[in-house]
Amino acid sequence: MRESGRTPAGQHVPILVEEAIAALEVRPGARGVDATLGYGGHAERFLARLAPGGRLLALDADPVELPKTEARLRALGHDAQALTVRRTNFAGLRKALEEVGWPDGADFVFADLGVSSMQIDDPARGFTFKADGPLDMRMNPRRGVPAAQWLERATVETLTRVLFDHSDEPNAKVIAEALYLQRGTLRTTLGLADAVRASLPPRTTDDVETTVRRVFQALRIEVNDEFGALDALLRDLPSCLRPGGRAALLSFHSGEDRRVKKAFQSGVKDGTYARTSDDVTRPSPAEQRENPRSSPAKLRWTQRS
Repeated sequence: MRESGRTPAGQHVPILVEEAIAALEVRPGARGVDATLGYGGHAERFLARLAPGGRLLALDADPVELPKTEARLRALGHDAQALTVRRTNFAGLRKALEEVGWPDGADFVFADLGVSSMQIDDPARGFTFKADGPLDMRMNPRRGVPAAQWLERATVETLTRVLFDHSDEPNAKVIAEALYLQRGTLRTTLGLADAVRASLPPRTTDDVETTVRRVFQALRIEVNDEFGALDALLRDLPSCLRPGGRAALLSFHSGEDRRVKKAFQSGVKDGTYARTSDDVTRPSPAEQRENPRSSPAKLRWTQRS
């Protein structure tokens, strides 16, 4: 399955792992943070490099996948001395550091801003239109409102803004008007996908399926306030790093990357950060062939003064 460019169900293939380790300068005895634990692919490699004597604080807001990942990592021999797990969004990083007794911060902080394959591949979570499921899209199903309920309340103006700002959708207004007329009836992922397809002009030059993906992406970002959480992380990040500590963020969307780039460059300008990556690191052609979901990934790093 991996050789054919697909991800096995229930798993997630970590992206730019060696590049992230190099950017963060992960070393034995250090203390680090994986702010987006997910399936634990990056965390597993970090833990191997941190031994002996190092510690990893792992965060994730997903109450469905987090216990599974923690159990998997514990079964690999990573005890409480090496690995501490907390269920929280990365916007709560500062509080989590204080709770584990690291008020002066960590030697490195890593965050993968993408959605994990386990979430995408599970129709019950509502992230995919490859199979039918409830139109939910929440990273934490116990908080917030599902996408179906958000769509029922949104005005044309709000929906247009979300589609344009969160996914650069050129047909944002046309799609927003069509979805608004169907408010209260869009309850499933396939129902939304069909509504988006039907909303497009008959002779549209855009790839229809790409448009559907952009709409799903925009709604997911809005439902989970992903940009708000990222802005909070970027504000708190300097205080979460020890002097000389490093941070690396893996983004998959132009809006995310712009925020990361601007925050890192501003930090260098005002002296908060000593330096930052000159450009983004992208997956190699080989990695993109093996894991097509890695194609849009961009990795940026920075170092605390």
